[in-house]
Amino acid sequence: MLALKLAVEHPPTILCIGAHCDDIEIGCGGTLVRWAREYPTARLIWAIFAGEPGRAEESRHAATRLVGGLRGFELKFFDFRGSYFPADVAAIKDAFEGLKRTVSPDVVLTHFLHDRHQDHALLSELTWNTFRSHLILEYEIPKYEGDLGHPNLFVPLSSQDLGHKVNVLMECFPSQRERSWFTEDTFRGLARLRGIECAAPSGFAEAFHARKACL
Repeated sequence: MLALKLAVEHPPTILCIGAHCDDIEIGCGGTLVRWAREYPTARLIWAIFAGEPGRAEESRHAATRLVGGLRGFELKFFDFRGSYFPADVAAIKDAFEGLKRTVSPDVVLTHFLHDRHQDHALLSELTWNTFRSHLILEYEIPKYEGDLGHPNLFVPLSSQDLGHKVNVLMECFPSQRERSWFTEDTFRGLARLRGIECAAPSGFAEAFHARKACL
């Protein structure tokens, strides 16, 4: 299996895009824990588009616990209404253009383009529309709709990094604990499956869709 690193001559700039206040943590939290250790001087912009007041505090706490040690950590909240993103597409596009003027990322982490949640799908489309010359990796989120695809890029995780991600999710998002799928077993189970698919040494990994990349 081919192993890739963020091959940059300077501390990498990473842009994370999430629709809701637990999306980034679920989709790529383990990868960010690993990268924060490997690139301690990286700049990380964490952009959440439905930043409801109560849940925003949960996400602020979670993000800080995951990557708060990075020197260049920036957390941005927008106030778009969850589940109504398609009705606000023009304003959300303006927000993307604003992000583009402030950051030129080495890698963008965003939602899976074929995610069946309308908010997720729209943000992925706008990511590709806005950051056309950047490396874009689409993360996955398990849900009732059963829209997990066949990812082609894997980030192996140590059992410690996965454990830290899962602990943060379970401890920092009390508003989500009543959801039947928001369980430790869900997050560990998906990481175990992706770990099998890439023969990760620890048995665990996060997976992404990399549609266009240059070596």
